[in-house]
Amino acid sequence: MDQEAFNDRAARTEEFVELFTRYRLHVYYFIRALIPNPTEAEEALQETNLVLWKKFNDYQSGTNFQAWACKIARLEVYNYRARRRKAELYFSDLFIEEIAEEASQRCEELELRVGALRYCKDKLSPAAQDLLQRRYRPGGVSRHVAEELGRPVRSVYKSLSRIRKTLLECINRRLALGDQVR
Repeated sequence: MDQEAFNDRAARTEEFVELFTRYRLHVYYFIRALIPNPTEAEEALQETNLVLWKKFNDYQSGTNFQAWACKIARLEVYNYRARRRKAELYFSDLFIEEIAEEASQRCEELELRVGALRYCKDKLSPAAQDLLQRRYRPGGVSRHVAEELGRPVRSVYKSLSRIRKTLLECINRRLALGDQVR
């Protein structure tokens, strides 16, 4: 393999890792909508991940990776169900197709909401961002945040409530305008 081919392959691998990391939870939630049992969903996810890697050369850079990955996930769920069908009773393929379509739409909606939240969070004052970060870090509790800041707990609750309200209003405005900030 010459250097140029090696570099192209490395860049393509890096692209896969970046996209896969960004959308892996979306794909998992999509599969969970089709397979409610978490253990079975995890099995189907692992099979899907292998297929995504094997078929990544078929993926066109710059197109919607999430849609492509969910399409493959849907097929892998069908394959998984077909293998397990002999042992257990499952929902009809038509029902699963309807759930898949709904899950796909919800993933897109969730991504728009998350993008709007990021945008709106960045528009908050540094103090508000700091308060949110302290409260929503792992193990963050309003009482502990109040102690850290030397403020009454009620004051922290009120500040967080105002920040949440501001964020919700901002997100709703962004979505109403049709902004697709990601």
